[in-house]
Amino acid sequence: MLALLSPLAAQAQGAAAAPNDDPSYRKEFVYGLNFNTRGGLIGGLSVRSSRVLNEKWSRYWSIEGVEVKHPKERRLPSYNGGSFVRDKANYMFVLRPTVGVQRVIFRKAPESGVQVNGLFGAGPSIGLLMPYYVYYDYTDRNSQGQATGPDDIRAEAYDPQKHSNINLIFDRAPLFSGINEVKPYVGAHVRGALSFEYGRYRDAVAGIETGFLLELYAKRPSIIRSLNVDDNTINNRFYPSVYLTIYLGSRS
Repeated sequence: MLALLSPLAAQAQGAAAAPNDDPSYRKEFVYGLNFNTRGGLIGGLSVRSSRVLNEKWSRYWSIEGVEVKHPKERRLPSYNGGSFVRDKANYMFVLRPTVGVQRVIFRKAPESGVQVNGLFGAGPSIGLLMPYYVYYDYTDRNSQGQATGPDDIRAEAYDPQKHSNINLIFDRAPLFSGINEVKPYVGAHVRGALSFEYGRYRDAVAGIETGFLLELYAKRPSIIRSLNVDDNTINNRFYPSVYLTIYLGSRS
């Protein structure tokens, strides 16, 4: 009897010791902070929802909101202690809905370790151009630069012809001064990335996602404008970037 039971017991122990590749969750929702080579200190925010298809593959949708800056933007101090970005004509904010797939490259142990995933996605890019407003000093002055009348400082959308004397730019105006003049620009993007997930518990996840993004617009958005220079020669339709997103989320 012992001789018959011994092989069965050994087989049962082997099955218990074998790793279970089937994930213990079916949905994942994460939100994160984006940093990219086209943005400022903080690029923007993103959310992603994933549904598990099998032990290796998931499909996901995400949406990301970022600000895109021109590489030639340069912040200068103004004469009164404020600051402005030289030649900046528009802010460019972009919404990027994405659908894609995710594949597990290396699955972590149930309670520890790091899981490595590969992601690929694509979708439309909705660029929103909002005029960049500055305070410009129209005060009458004599040849010595002394005011000969009351202060006359106006908030206006930056125009390189109208505001050619940057020494008279008093400061930048509040961010949403031109919100009623927003113009949409439509494009498309693709992205590829690796994510490194750490989740000590089954229903929680944290990690980073790093990858590249290629974005192309049907029309050329004018982020900067310069005096006597054609907008098309200093602005682009194609915006490649490298990004990193730090995220937290939950699973169910």
